[in-house]
Amino acid sequence: MATDVELAITGMTCASCANRIERKLNKLDGVIATVNYATEKARVSYPETVAPEDLLATVEAAGYHARLPERGPDAGEPRDEADVELDSLRQRLLLSAVLTVPVVLLAMVPALQFEYWQWASLTLAAPVVVWGAWPFHRAAWTNLRHGTSTMDTLVSMGVLAAFGWSLVALFWGSAGTPGMTHAFELTVERTDGLDNIYLEAATGVTTFLLAGRWFEKRSKRRAGAALAALLEMGAKEVTLLEDGRERLVPAEQLAVGMLFVVRPGEKVATDGVVERGTSAVDASMLTGEPVPVEVGPGDEVAGATVNAGGRLVVRATRVGGDTQLAQMARLVEEAQNGKAEVQRLADRISGFFVPVVIALAAGTLGFWLGAGVGASAAFTAAVSVLIIACPCALGLATPTALMVGTGRGAQLGILIRGPEVLESTRRVDTVVLDKTGTVTTGRMALVDVVPAAGESAAEVRRLAAALETGSEHPVARAVVDGAGELPEAEDFANVEGLGVQGIVEGHAALVGRPRLLAEWSQHLPPELEAAVEAAQAAGRTPVAVGWDGRARGIVVVSDTVKPTSAEAVRRLRDLGLSPVLLTGDNERAARAVAAEVGIDEVIADVLPADKVDVVKRLQDQGRVVAMVGDGVNDAAALAQADLGLAMGTGTDVAIEASDLTLVRGDLRVAADAVRLARRTLATIKGNLFWAFAYNVAALPLAAAGLLNPMLAGAAMAFSSVFVVSNSLRLRRFR
Repeated sequence: MATDVELAITGMTCASCANRIERKLNKLDGVIATVNYATEKARVSYPETVAPEDLLATVEAAGYHARLPERGPDAGEPRDEADVELDSLRQRLLLSAVLTVPVVLLAMVPALQFEYWQWASLTLAAPVVVWGAWPFHRAAWTNLRHGTSTMDTLVSMGVLAAFGWSLVALFWGSAGTPGMTHAFELTVERTDGLDNIYLEAATGVTTFLLAGRWFEKRSKRRAGAALAALLEMGAKEVTLLEDGRERLVPAEQLAVGMLFVVRPGEKVATDGVVERGTSAVDASMLTGEPVPVEVGPGDEVAGATVNAGGRLVVRATRVGGDTQLAQMARLVEEAQNGKAEVQRLADRISGFFVPVVIALAAGTLGFWLGAGVGASAAFTAAVSVLIIACPCALGLATPTALMVGTGRGAQLGILIRGPEVLESTRRVDTVVLDKTGTVTTGRMALVDVVPAAGESAAEVRRLAAALETGSEHPVARAVVDGAGELPEAEDFANVEGLGVQGIVEGHAALVGRPRLLAEWSQHLPPELEAAVEAAQAAGRTPVAVGWDGRARGIVVVSDTVKPTSAEAVRRLRDLGLSPVLLTGDNERAARAVAAEVGIDEVIADVLPADKVDVVKRLQDQGRVVAMVGDGVNDAAALAQADLGLAMGTGTDVAIEASDLTLVRGDLRVAADAVRLARRTLATIKGNLFWAFAYNVAALPLAAAGLLNPMLAGAAMAFSSVFVVSNSLRLRRFR
């Protein structure tokens, strides 16, 4: 019997780390493991013959740290640890940047080079190289112990080589002579290198790459926040009913079979069955259905839904991990972990680039020693190879484009989660749009008033609104909103599940379902019957209004389509995307909305778990799916989709599960988001190409011993400036 567990992994710095851990775990008998670098988690299935401690020990032996999932009050600890790691990286970055700026200025501007400037540079550079670059050195040492190499290996070797050679030049060469200056000359000549120091290269590379690492960590830091946000939605306390007495206790104390009370406005503490009372329950966060559901004795209610009406007494049927909310959390988790691991482009190439550079440096040293040019000249050439190959521009390629792209996106109301998101946007061909809150406003509004023959529409609306002021039901609020000054209702009463009744200006009035009026022998005339059928056919909610013994009219409320949705659908089509409308609402309502905005493909009556299946089904058809949604019920589907876009007007859960967040709640921004993400990806690819091209072009010069420090410094600076200026073009995105 296999057991499934999810391990939290720390210490990974690139996708090759994830691959290494995965390989080590899969070598254990009967163990099947997948490690996701993006979420920093390992999903492991293991037999009874393997203990969880064996899994932890295997990860530790590979040079990383792992932790079993925690439950209960301390479950939030891993996120705190992630914050500590991020803060530590930020401290390294800030101090390194402060110390690096004067080192670079002194090396590049001869006018600033005072008598002992080189020793001042050494004093400033030492903490950056040792303490600032420590994460790279530590990772390189781990790689060395396990016989592998990553970008960290190259960074560490390059930084230490530049610093080490600078020490040799200062203490044993002529670079430490008082009054020594670096003339800014771009000459190509073979030198012994002992009159040059490379401190600006060592500190500059460290600071640039720390900035890149910090930005990446920050974007990944909230990988598990969707689940935390989902579980946060549940009620924290519950009012237990024991022997007729009410007692407030923490929600964790609830057990199956216990009775608990839910007052108007409170969350239902857990899944259960109503024992006493009737009310309207707002379940939109779970079902996507905007109209609250009427419940009474014998009806099931789900945890975290909101009681919008009367007092309910509920018997708990499912608690803890068995509830609908917990199941939804698992769906989000599985969808996140099921995503293909998107390896950073630089890491893919580094798999062979790093060993080639190290071999080239060793070959260069051996060749020049064999050619008899002298040890210092041979070492200079070998060190130059490592320095010129040190991926300064490479480290900037992704973060700078991402910073500028995300900064411009934020101005336009688009938040991009991280570099992994961008590759998906290029291939997307289908966009699934959730109806409620995405294509529509997600709020009930009055859309029509149909008076009976001889009645005034204004009077029907006025009396209906006057009576509905006493109700908190969302349909009632839609009737009241914007009605102006209203007379006061007397003898107001709520008729369970049917509507309201009372006296308004001396008239005995009824507002609610046609059945309520029929019980008082106020039957709808044919024209109002037709209005009710037409409203229901269009997916709207008709409310009958009658007073003084007669049905006087129908008010129609509906979840209204956003005015920008039709234009947004046109823009998405222009990007080559096929729109699909997905909703938990009924088929008729969905078809009416789809026709209004110009969507042909409609999938209706879909439960939250089925939304994930719909996305999977589309993916199985070979389609690359983007999903746009805003509710908790969309979170798992957003995580499952190749590209998830959350409306910022929606829930935190949907936003955390998505790849892109659209702050303004305007669907047109979805098209802008796809365009911006595609443009940012193109910029990153351009940056990576030129960064590698620079390395490849410069390596032969370095190996030939024709690269003096100033030329190397200028070339490195130019490659970085090019990458940054190329990224800055994204600021002009419209």
